[in-house]
Amino acid sequence: MSLPPSVALGDCCDIVGGGTPRTSEADFWGGDVVWATPKDLGNLKTRHISQTARSITRRGLDSCGAKILPAGSVLLSSRAPIGLVAINAVPMATNQGFKSLLPHIDKVDAGYLSHWLSAKLDYLQNLGSGATFKEISTEVVARIQIPLPSLDVQRQIAEVLDSADRLCTLRRETLSRLKSVVKSIFVDTFGNLHAGSDSKSVLLHDAYWFQEGPGVRKWQFRDTGVKLLNVANILKDGVLDLSKTNKYLGLAEVESRYRHFLVDEGDLVVASSGISFDDDGMLRTRGAFVEANHLPLCMNTSTIRFKAMEGLSTLAYLKQWLETVEFRSQISRRVTGSAQQNFGPSHLRELWITLPPIHDQQLFDARIARVEYVRSAQQTHLAHLDALFVSLQDRAFKGKL
Repeated sequence: MSLPPSVALGDCCDIVGGGTPRTSEADFWGGDVVWATPKDLGNLKTRHISQTARSITRRGLDSCGAKILPAGSVLLSSRAPIGLVAINAVPMATNQGFKSLLPHIDKVDAGYLSHWLSAKLDYLQNLGSGATFKEISTEVVARIQIPLPSLDVQRQIAEVLDSADRLCTLRRETLSRLKSVVKSIFVDTFGNLHAGSDSKSVLLHDAYWFQEGPGVRKWQFRDTGVKLLNVANILKDGVLDLSKTNKYLGLAEVESRYRHFLVDEGDLVVASSGISFDDDGMLRTRGAFVEANHLPLCMNTSTIRFKAMEGLSTLAYLKQWLETVEFRSQISRRVTGSAQQNFGPSHLRELWITLPPIHDQQLFDARIARVEYVRSAQQTHLAHLDALFVSLQDRAFKGKL
């Protein structure tokens, strides 16, 4: 089947930029106009957006020249970062980080357009230019060519991709609920960490061994060899995804210089940089367990691995403890860095951990083992669904669906 003819986005959509009222003007904010930033899209669990972190007043809207986008517009982030896409379910305005698209309803379907843009992330990011930060201009967006089959075919493609996307979303929601179950089991097992005469407060380094990765330089990177662990590989949902990066060390260099930084199956690896403060004002890091299929794997800068001390501690307890106020409040007072927060072994050596008896920790391990088994299966299913979705996208926009 041949590809449909292509049309410039500027010929089938109106392109609308955004604006930001002065933050110092209190009466510009908290109004009845929903106001989106790229961060709102980055936090999305679905492809449609109806609520955002902030709203503005009509006066604030007028002050910055931002327009209210009708429901059904396609929001495209044009900087910091480029390429986030969503359809607004309610009328809203955006900040200047968008080049939003108002589809001409006789030419392009919003669902089709949003899926096509989502599939072209790398292409869109390569269109960015600028010295301080990359951005796509209105003129560049207007020249982008999109293949446009008939509206009926566009809607059929959008419907198929919507169905596949809903399956992926449901699987992610299931994984999120399973994470909440683990938290509930932790609270049920240990309650208030400071309560109970059997628990004791010890220095973290007396209960766990930990090691920070070496400072590997760019010139050492290779295309093959031993995979280098990166903070981007440690996801917020507690999964280690090595497909996120493609940096390796040569086998000879690992053997001669970095052998003692090779990760073992079962290690808990934690991001110590590229992390941020939550709304409660405390830092939240990310941790994941290393599995056999991840090996060989070498530590890298800004990552720390942990091992439990036999008969004293378990890593399952530690992973969940990293989510507690006890850890987060202590590390939040010690992190360094202005542009990017980070911590290291010297900070960890100052931390105290409430450590229950090993029997109680092992009981917790046993209780969550079944949950982790289900989580692992769900994660595998999600990976298959994500791969299916990408395949469907590729086929759809090549006229092979």
